[in-house]
This record gives sequence, structure tokens and C-alpha cells, in this order.
Amino acid sequence: MYKIDDHVACAVAGIMSDANILINTARVQAQRYTFSYQEPMPVEQLVQSLCDTKQGYTQFGGLCPFGVSFLFAGWDKNYGFQLYMSDPSGNYGGWKAAAIGANNQAAQSMLKQDYKDEITREEAVQLALKVLSKTMDSTSLTSDKLEQAEVNFRLFWES
Repeated sequence: MYKIDDHVACAVAGIMSDANILINTARVQAQRYTFSYQEPMPVEQLVQSLCDTKQGYTQFGGLCPFGVSFLFAGWDKNYGFQLYMSDPSGNYGGWKAAAIGANNQAAQSMLKQDYKDEITREEAVQLALKVLSKTMDSTSLTSDKLEQAEVNFRLFWES
């Protein structure tokens, strides 16, 4: 997990050296926007900007595409809480629940089956643990294989 800005975080799957370049790019873009407009960058605009960069590397000969997928989670005043997934090609989409990385198809299938709009925080944690237990390579969830954290976004727009 990486903090992009006070209102956006992301999870990464793929080549970490590529991820580090893109994360730093996203951080700079978010700070430039904040400096220019005196408010945090809308989440989807940040995701779209980073995906434009990723897509550019797939378009031209002689450039190696970025081999990394992201899950972006954030909050802004326009749409509230948001979750976006982007793949190495630069495509992105908004989701209510999503998974990236190894066994992501099995995880996505379980999320489609078990996720509901009225889910509570506790039910969401239980669903995440269920998905991880069924899709991780290890046979059991132990403290050396899994770490759980709760992310609180600092909301700039509350008045």
C-alpha cells in the first residue's frame, strides 16, 4: 500500500520498480494540482492522468510498457469514496470491490458473488479475509502472511 496524497492510496501488483516510478509521478501530479488550485486533485482525474502516462508507453516503439496494476482508493467532494483499478495497458475502471495480482480472477468471482451494496464494515472485513484465505498461495492465514490495516482519509472539504 502506498499513500499518493492525503485523500488517495493505492495497492500494487506487478513490477515494483515500475510501480515506484508511477507512484512518484502520481504524487507529483497531485501536489502540482494542489499547488495550482488550492484543493486536492479529484480521484478520477489523478487516476486518468496516471493511466494516460501508462498508455503512452504502450503506444510507441522503443518504449517498454509499465508492468504494473493498481487499485486506487480515495475520497473527493464530487463523488465521495471511490475505487479504481488500472491494468498495465493504461485502461482503468471504477469498482465497488476489486482484486489485482495473483489469483485475481478467483477473487473477483467471489467478490461478485458475495458483495452487496449495504455491506457493513465488519462484513467487508470478513469478506476480504474470506477472499484472501481462498486465493492466497498459503494454506492458512497467519500473521507472517497477512497484515490488516484500516485507512482513514483526511477530508479537506469538510466544513
